Amino acid sequence: MLPVAGLGSYAVLVAYGVGALLAAGSALWIARSPDRSRPDRAVLLLATILIALWCASVVALGVEHPVASLAETARNLAFIALIFRQFSADGRADSLKPIRPVIGALALVQMCQPILLLINTRAELAGPVLALSFQVSAILSMLVAIGALMLLHNLYAGATAASRIVLRWSGAALAGIFAFDLNFYMFAYLAGELPDALAMLRGLFAGAMTALLAFGGNSVSQDLRFRPSRAVTFQTLSLVVIGGYLLVMLLASRALALLGGDIARAGQVFLVVLGLALAAAWVPSRRIRGWLRVTAAKHLFQHRYDYRQEWLRFTETIARGSKTGASLQERAVKAIADITESPGGLLLLSNEEAQLELTARWNWPTIEVPSVAGDYKFSELLEQRNYILDLADVRAGIDRHGETVQTPQWLREAEDVWALVPLLHFDRLVGAVVLAKPPLQRSLDWEDFDLLRVVGQQLASYLAEQAGQQALMDASRFDEFNRRIAFVMHDIKNLASQMSLLSANAQKHADNPAFREDMLVTLRKSSEKLTALLARLGRYGAGPAQDPQPVDLAMLAGNLIERFKGVHPVVMAQADRVSVMGNLEALDQALVHLIQNAVDASPTSAPIHIAVTGCGDSGEIEIVDSGHGMSPEFVRNGLFKPFVSSKEGGFGIGAFEAREMIRAMGGRVMVESREGLGTRFVVALPLAEAQERGQPSQDKPIENQEVA
Repeated sequence: MLPVAGLGSYAVLVAYGVGALLAAGSALWIARSPDRSRPDRAVLLLATILIALWCASVVALGVEHPVASLAETARNLAFIALIFRQFSADGRADSLKPIRPVIGALALVQMCQPILLLINTRAELAGPVLALSFQVSAILSMLVAIGALMLLHNLYAGATAASRIVLRWSGAALAGIFAFDLNFYMFAYLAGELPDALAMLRGLFAGAMTALLAFGGNSVSQDLRFRPSRAVTFQTLSLVVIGGYLLVMLLASRALALLGGDIARAGQVFLVVLGLALAAAWVPSRRIRGWLRVTAAKHLFQHRYDYRQEWLRFTETIARGSKTGASLQERAVKAIADITESPGGLLLLSNEEAQLELTARWNWPTIEVPSVAGDYKFSELLEQRNYILDLADVRAGIDRHGETVQTPQWLREAEDVWALVPLLHFDRLVGAVVLAKPPLQRSLDWEDFDLLRVVGQQLASYLAEQAGQQALMDASRFDEFNRRIAFVMHDIKNLASQMSLLSANAQKHADNPAFREDMLVTLRKSSEKLTALLARLGRYGAGPAQDPQPVDLAMLAGNLIERFKGVHPVVMAQADRVSVMGNLEALDQALVHLIQNAVDASPTSAPIHIAVTGCGDSGEIEIVDSGHGMSPEFVRNGLFKPFVSSKEGGFGIGAFEAREMIRAMGGRVMVESREGLGTRFVVALPLAEAQERGQPSQDKPIENQEVA
C-alpha cells in the first residue's frame, strides 16, 4: 500500500464506513432485483461486494494494511471484467475483438500491484527503493485508470440509442471511480505521498458511485433520464469554466513561486494581465458566449432548442405590443429572429401582384432593399415549396428547387443575410422574413428548418388576421363616410334647387334692372359651383364620369405649374410631347392632390420638379420633392389607406382617391421615398397611340412601390 501522510483516524473511519454501508446496500439491492436477464448482473454484484470489502478492510485494518491493498486490486479487476461484460451486453464482443487484448493488458498491469506490495513488505529495503516502488505503483494505477476511461468512452460512443439507455448510469459510475483514481494517483506521484483529503474522501466517493452502479443495474433506471434545464446547464458550464480558470491560475502561480526572484514577480504580473484580458474578451463577446451555448446544446441535449421555452418567448414577444410600442410587423420579425439568435431581420409582405415589398425592419437599419424585393416568380417558388432559403447554400451554387436562379440579386450580394423564412397561410404566401447572420455563424439543419417552418406559419396567421381586421375597419369607415356624404349630397341638392328656383323667380319679379342683373349673375355662379360640387361628389368611387379621351400631359403639366405659381415654386424639368388616354378633369384633380402633398412636405424655398416623358406604351408624369420623405412602413400601410393621414386634421382620403382615379383610367401610381431625402411620385397612363392601335399596355398595374 502507498504511504499516507497523517490521515485523521476518525475521518477515515467515518468516510470508509459510510462507503462500506453504501456498497453493501447496493449489493443487496442488486441481489434482490427481479431483473436477472442482464449478462453483466453477476459481475456487477461481485464488483459491489468487493467495494464493500475494500472499504471494510480499511476501516478494520487501516489504509496501509496489505489486505486493503489486495482488496483494491480485486475491486479494479472486477471493474475491468464489468466493462468487458457490458461490451458483451451491447452485442459487440465478437465484432470488436481488439477489445480483448486491451482488457487483458489492463488486467495484467493491475496484477503487478501485488508484486509491488510484496516488495514493500520487505523490511531490509532501503528508502530509495521504496520511493521507486511508490512511483511505479502510482504510474501503474494511472495507466489502469486511463485505459478504463478509454474503454468506457468507446463503449458509450459506439453504443446504439437503446443500449445507451442501459449503459448510461453504470458507465457514469465507472467513469467517476476511475477519474477520481486518476487524479488521486497523479497528485500522489507529483507529491511523493498520498494526498490526505482525497484519500479520506476516496471510500465515500466509491460508495456513492456503487449506489449509482446498483441503480444502473435495475430495470427501473431505463425509463429515467437526466433532464437539466438549459438555463441551469449554461450557468453550470460558466461556473465550470470559471473554476477551471481559477485552478489553472493557482497552479501557474504555485509553479512561478518555486522559481522565486524577478522571474516569479514578472510571471505573476503577466498572469494578472492575462486574466484581465481573458475576462474582457469573455464577458462582452457574443461570439464566445454563442459558441459555448451552441456547443453545450449540441453535446448535452438531444435537441438544439428547448421548444417549451422558445414557444413561451415567441408568444410573449407577439403579445406585448402595447408595452413596447412596436408594430405587429416588427414584433413578428423579432420573434423569429430571437429563436435563431439572429441580431436583426426584415419583413417582406406580398402585394396585389405577388411581389415582395419591404414592410418592417427590426434592428437592421443598414441593409439596402430595392422597391421590389422579390418578383412573382420568387414568391411562387416560396409558396409552392414552402422552402426556407439558406443564403450560404445559394451563394455556394447549391440548387435544390431552382432557388439559385430565382433568388433576388440583393439577397445574394448582401453578405450579412443568413436565411429567408416564408410565411404561408392556407398554402398562400403572405410574406417572408429575412434574418441577419448570427454572431456565431453556423449552417441550418433539419431542426432549424422544422421549427422555423412552424413558426412562419403561425406568424402568417397573425399577419393575415390583422389584415382581415384592417379590411373590416376600412369597410366600416367607408360605410360611415358614405352615410355622411349621402346627407351632404341631399342638403346640397336642396340648396341648388332652391337657388335655381330663386334665380327663375328673380327674373320675373325684380323691378330694378341693375339689381336684377347683379342678382342673376351671383345666383347663376353659385348654382354652377354647387352643381359642379354635386356632380363630383356623385362620381366619388364610381370611376370617371366621361369616356377616356386623349390628354396632352405636357400642356396639363404647364397649366398645373401656372396654378401653383403664386403658392410654391414648381419647375418643369422635362416636357416631352406625350398624349395619353384619360379623363382630363379627374387626372387634373389627382395631380393637384399629389403636387399639393409635395408642397406641404417641402421647405418654402425648395422647388417641386415635374417631368413628362414617354416610356414604352405609357406616358409618365413625374413629381419630385426634396421634403422630409416617408418611412417604408407608412408607404406600405398608411399612404394609400383611407382615413390614415400624416397631417393634423386631415381626412386621409385624398391619396386613396387619387390612386383610384388613375386606376380607373387604366394607369398606375408608383412612389419612391426615403426619409430625409424626399419623395418621387410617378403617374403612368397608356399612350393614346397604343389605344388607337388596339395594343394594351405591356405594364401591369402596380399598387405602389417603395425604396428603403
